[in-house]
Amino acid sequence: MGLFHSSDIGLDLGTSNLLAYIRGKGIVLREPCIAAIERGTGKMVAIGQEAKDLVGRAPDNLLIVRPMQDGVISNFDATERMLTLFFNRIVGSRIFFKPRAVVAVPSMATEVEKRAVIETTEGAGVRYTFLIEEPVAAAIGAGIDITEPKGNIVLDIGAGTCDMVVTSMGKAVVHDSLRLGGDKFDAAIVRYLKRQHGVVVGLNAAEQLKIAYASAYPRSEELKMDVRGRSLGGGLPVALELGSNELTYALAEPLHDITEALKDAFEQTPPELAGDIATRGICLTGGGAQLYGLDRYIAEQTGVPCWVAEDPVACVAIGCGKVLEDPKKYDGVLYDYRRGDYYED
Repeated sequence: MGLFHSSDIGLDLGTSNLLAYIRGKGIVLREPCIAAIERGTGKMVAIGQEAKDLVGRAPDNLLIVRPMQDGVISNFDATERMLTLFFNRIVGSRIFFKPRAVVAVPSMATEVEKRAVIETTEGAGVRYTFLIEEPVAAAIGAGIDITEPKGNIVLDIGAGTCDMVVTSMGKAVVHDSLRLGGDKFDAAIVRYLKRQHGVVVGLNAAEQLKIAYASAYPRSEELKMDVRGRSLGGGLPVALELGSNELTYALAEPLHDITEALKDAFEQTPPELAGDIATRGICLTGGGAQLYGLDRYIAEQTGVPCWVAEDPVACVAIGCGKVLEDPKKYDGVLYDYRRGDYYED
């Protein structure tokens, strides 16, 4: 692998947000992964934050699209066009000297999903695409030296997926991925309010409640929150004041699934590496890591100490960027996916 150049891009193409890292400059783009497309003409009217501001307010002639679902590309055309606009913004439109890219993908992404990432980024203007597993990139971005002969575990909770990896000597020893993340948290809140209080709220409203009030562990001083939505019975607007700890019960099922997957990963981990992890703890990254009390909850459920990375949302993008800065050191975690996984070492 040749040395990366100054315009090359590290990309976290997430379900909820897109972050881009330029070699030598750091993170230069942090935008919602969403687009507004005009019906009939297919014209892309807005992307990123501008498109997100239109959610729930867009006229009938605009279609709001989230082209990434569960951590993978669900709308090939919208993703490619959105990336083209973002790339033009950060590196300009180029005919020659196009940038290369390091793109993070979920641990258990299929060959079709990996191929979709490669073809989409290269269709958007990238010369060549290398792939890296999301939790491995997150570990590097969190400041963990994965090249050491020591066991480390990272749990990366994004909007669409929850990825976990045990690393040692620059390699992923154990990895797993769940199609579960922040979006499922929002859906769980919507279901709970509908079932327990007969109030229908939208996913955006549920997301705001999650960010402001939700917790994985009950708060000692419960917060009061105003819930506004539509009555399930009469269909009229309704407002309720509820305690924030109700959201803890709402999130119980997805949080249980995450901890069970962690326990399964520990069962597959060699004893020597498990001993290292017992000392070093579990590193939490991704937007879901910001959920109040999540580190305490996971520590109690697994018996292993837990800590949150300094900038959990940006860890994957920072990790891709560090690979760009020192490709020789991290050569073992990059893979040049062209003919299939069975050709990899």
